[in-house]
Amino acid sequence: MQLGTENRKKTLWAAGLGVLAILAAMYEVIPMISGPSATSLANSSPAPVAVARPTAQRRGTGTSKKGRSPENLDPTLQLQLLAASEQTKYAGSGRNIFVSQADPVIPQVMGKANTDPTATTYVPPQPPPPPPIPLKFFGFANQPGEPRKIFLSKGEDVFIAGEGDIVDRRYKVIHISPNSVEIQDVVSSGPTQHIPLTQG
Repeated sequence: MQLGTENRKKTLWAAGLGVLAILAAMYEVIPMISGPSATSLANSSPAPVAVARPTAQRRGTGTSKKGRSPENLDPTLQLQLLAASEQTKYAGSGRNIFVSQADPVIPQVMGKANTDPTATTYVPPQPPPPPPIPLKFFGFANQPGEPRKIFLSKGEDVFIAGEGDIVDRRYKVIHISPNSVEIQDVVSSGPTQHIPLTQG
């Protein structure tokens, strides 16, 4: 019989120690799950800060309407400002905002018009004329059945040329007429020049 009672005591002691172990484990685990404890929050909370309440602005003070800050707004209804805003009428530009159309183009004046009659307008300088071709046209060299040819001279040199020929390795005969010849300087690519027929 004593054997049974000793086993029972050991069982009770084992059960008691098990309950204590469970309570100790719960004491360690529950604060980690639920977050910081109320005591730590109370210790770490900042001191209360006094909040300044805005004072209501009295009517008739000298502050301007635009200079009012949001803290000093007067909550009373001002009828004169309301009446002034009711008198405002919308005056549009005449453009229908519901119709798609291009804005009108307004011409802009770039500069002030010159009204001084004595002032002269600026004329850009003209490019210098090309130098004259140093050839003289002094006669025709006509042969029956051949195209017309002319005599040209440069100093003591005399050239015989027809239309399309190049004289003195620089001047091309463009057109031969009865009183003049049209010649172009192919080196400078200048405009054609008319050389009149000279006698003697």
